[in-house]
Amino acid sequence: INDEHSILRASYEKRVPVFVPGIFDGAFGSQVVFNYPALGLEVDLVSDERKIIELVVSSRKLGALVIGGGISKHHTLWWAQLKEGLDYAVYITTAVEYDGSLSGAQPREAISWSKLKTSSKHVVVYGDATVLLPIIVAGVMCRVKGER
Repeated sequence: INDEHSILRASYEKRVPVFVPGIFDGAFGSQVVFNYPALGLEVDLVSDERKIIELVVSSRKLGALVIGGGISKHHTLWWAQLKEGLDYAVYITTAVEYDGSLSGAQPREAISWSKLKTSSKHVVVYGDATVLLPIIVAGVMCRVKGER
């Protein structure tokens, strides 16, 4: 990966696995299917799922920063059930609860399915993730550095 500012490059350099549960749901996945011989890329979803299970089961604590919703939110919460739920969760969303979508589901819904522990520290932040996420990351970086 040539872009030195790429999240994927940083993940690779720091040996942090990246999982994309919905990789085939959309244009990117179609291109993987159409071009996999030329790309030299093979996707093994079962192997990925087993690695996720191993990470969840071997973790002392589980936390999630959920940006938006849909398959990524569901996938994260689903596997957390193996440890009786997440210990920490931050949901950043613009989705509302009343339409019944998972994207708008409140933490109490996850608690009812043991996807989030009743003792968990959790918060829902309503707003545009493209605005909120950089502010949250900047705040975390300042705290880590001991700045105010």
